[in-house]
Amino acid sequence: MRATTIHAPFDMRVEDVPDALVQDPTDVVVRVLRACICGSDLWAYRGESARQPGQRIGHEFLGIVEEAGAAVSGFAAGDLVVAPFVWSDGTCDYCAEGLQTSCPRGGFWGSVGSDGGQGEAVRVPFADGTLVKLPAEAASDDHLLTALLALSDVMGTGHHAALGAGVVKGSTVAVVGDGAVGLCGVLAAKRLGAERIIALGRHTVRTDIARTFGATDVVAGRGEAAEAAVLELTGGQGAHAVIEAVGTEQSMRTAVAITRDGGSIGYVGVPHGSGTGLDLSVMFDRNIALRGGVAPVRAYIPELLPDVLDGTIDPSPVFDLTVGLDGVPGGYKAMDERTALKVLVKP
Repeated sequence: MRATTIHAPFDMRVEDVPDALVQDPTDVVVRVLRACICGSDLWAYRGESARQPGQRIGHEFLGIVEEAGAAVSGFAAGDLVVAPFVWSDGTCDYCAEGLQTSCPRGGFWGSVGSDGGQGEAVRVPFADGTLVKLPAEAASDDHLLTALLALSDVMGTGHHAALGAGVVKGSTVAVVGDGAVGLCGVLAAKRLGAERIIALGRHTVRTDIARTFGATDVVAGRGEAAEAAVLELTGGQGAHAVIEAVGTEQSMRTAVAITRDGGSIGYVGVPHGSGTGLDLSVMFDRNIALRGGVAPVRAYIPELLPDVLDGTIDPSPVFDLTVGLDGVPGGYKAMDERTALKVLVKP
């Protein structure tokens, strides 16, 4: 089969690799119908996250079960499924608590020795604990498939951020970051009943999507200018709930500065320098809570799925460029150069 591999910074290739096969009785093989490139993949692309030459990549996909191991009870060949970005056994204490990202036997697609989502097929370990079945008829609905793909990561991650930030009906929310996760954070906050949503971003195409998703205000500045603008919009108090979806020092400092005393920050931006943006004494004095981390999207898919299926939420606009498998290297370049927000892959 063919799959995307990374060999060095900016060196992405689509190559022939060994076929995905059932190796353990709990495995299934999924033929990929839709995959995508994540903003977090760019850290490997840029050389800021170490990868072995030839390592697979990609952690968001949905597709058709081609083969199921003898111990798999929940899936059979022909089933349409979506995979969260982490596999999990579904039986450990963490899985029972809805924290599948901490499953001792779990792992990330594209890690050493595993298949990546940006390929023709994927071996899925612990299929019963990992995959979620989708309605068969969705396979023939191109738009719906694209929306459902967002459940593999960005929609669930935006929801995780909104929960961490404590978004409730009537609250004022600020979202730091105009990438796909930040935009899905806007959508999640709207779904949870936020009355006012302030989106921070400088790219009009993206902030236009934010408005479509429910943002009531847009702040185009950065740093102190952005902080001042949010405080002005909120009568000097800041937002009850702040979603941090970038992961840099500046974005975390901004998040703290625009949080209302007694409010919360939900952080899901993959950290790259953000630790130095935390001033615990400021957070202590102002009673600011910090919650978040790697999103256990497997726990959220059953809750979010019905709303995607009936159109209550539609995260598909975050995908603004579509490529075939051969176009994946160019897709990385487009996202790195910010000419694409999030690239959809149709193998």
